[in-house]
Amino acid sequence: MPLLPRSSRPLPAAPAVSAVLTALAPLALALTALLGAGPARADDFKASPEMALELRHARWFDGEKLQSGTLYVEDGRFVEKRPRKVNRLLELRGQTLVAPLADAHNHNLQSAWGLDKFGQDYLRDGVFYAAMLCADPAAIEPIRARISQPETPDVLFATACITSSDGQPLAMLQSGTPPMALDQIVDKAVLVMDTPEQVGQKWPLIAGRHSDLIKVIMSYHDRPELRQVPEQRGRLGVTPEVVAEVVRRAHAEERRVVVHIESAADFAAAVRAGADFIAELPGYFPQHGEEPETHLIPPDVAALAAEKRIGIVTATVATRLFQPAPELLARIEAVQKQNLERLKAAGARLLVGSDLFTGNALSEVHHLDQLGVLDKTALLRLATVETPKALFPQRKLGCFQPGCEASFLVLIGNPLEDLDALDKPILRIKQGRVLTQLDDVAATAGEENNALNSAAGADKKASGKKSSAKSTAKSSAKKKSSGKPASKSGTR
Repeated sequence: MPLLPRSSRPLPAAPAVSAVLTALAPLALALTALLGAGPARADDFKASPEMALELRHARWFDGEKLQSGTLYVEDGRFVEKRPRKVNRLLELRGQTLVAPLADAHNHNLQSAWGLDKFGQDYLRDGVFYAAMLCADPAAIEPIRARISQPETPDVLFATACITSSDGQPLAMLQSGTPPMALDQIVDKAVLVMDTPEQVGQKWPLIAGRHSDLIKVIMSYHDRPELRQVPEQRGRLGVTPEVVAEVVRRAHAEERRVVVHIESAADFAAAVRAGADFIAELPGYFPQHGEEPETHLIPPDVAALAAEKRIGIVTATVATRLFQPAPELLARIEAVQKQNLERLKAAGARLLVGSDLFTGNALSEVHHLDQLGVLDKTALLRLATVETPKALFPQRKLGCFQPGCEASFLVLIGNPLEDLDALDKPILRIKQGRVLTQLDDVAATAGEENNALNSAAGADKKASGKKSSAKSTAKSSAKKKSSGKPASKSGTR
């Protein structure tokens, strides 16, 4: 998560949420204070019982193009043949099915408060998968039983978050409300490792943190003079040698490492170390007054990243949170475009992530579309196929073949023509369960007396004006559209 510009004035943390800010970066802290805490909304999504489905006249995105035909779902997965007992037949002529989106970089679901505040936004926006990239284990343990459930997003947590003794987020944590002492932070909220030797000495601390990913924070390691500036203490990060040692030890234990970077030199060091993921493109904001153009990725580094198959999270939309002046924003986005073009030309493995505390992957997809480097097919593939698979490689996600998890969105429009179609899902299915804001629909969707057990019954339903599932979908969509908040300003 980026640091606030030095000209920005941090806001005091709201008392109701101060306890959950132990692992959020400074920008998240300010945003949390601004937003305030509040009870969960009354229109939370509920999951129906698992259903057997027949999806007639379906049209779905396979990662390259639209396919068409009839799909079947049973036991939470796509199957080859029509189930013996079908709970719901959906007539989908003219609609489009896409797999749910994934956000490979955020921080807004890594506490009970955050899950209550933003978890429903993820489901509303069709983002079912996410990675939270610097979380205090004490904040995560109480919510582990609540995530990866039918009615909540599936989330990976980096609870092993490694920084230096002068690195971020130490400054933010010490200036929080209430402020934390260093002995409350070091090797508790975050792990501090200044040398490869310290990595070895403290490595046993990682085992008990139940961390899905290990995160390492770099920040302008190529600017050693910053370590002599008192105002920068607690805002920097580790050396390339520490990153390399963390990667070596993690890979020996089959653990994955994600590296936060700031400069182009940080990016290159993370690539050479063999990180599994790099959390953002360099230069989302010039933190120290440097020229934005200094953040260009050299072509040979882009080629090496492609060769090593490192997952590079885009996180371009986070720049808008700094509200840079128009001329500066234009220069930053010009660099973002050039970096995306170089990575694309090299065949690098791009992933969608927003690092947007008030948003998610849907915001990033729209911003990438505005940048214009990747076409709509590529963007849809990154968000719905490549990123989910990268986060959860042991699962069959982002696909519609037999054996794939039956999680998908039903859209009125065709996102290959207009990505705004992603903003209007009329139905959300998660592992064969309908996600709905209507209690009665969730409670009765899988009842036996709704089953369509014969071909004749299926034909009768299909030839009628509306199937019950289709009526349900439209009813849900009508309620959603009437109560939907205004679109996120400044993120599209």
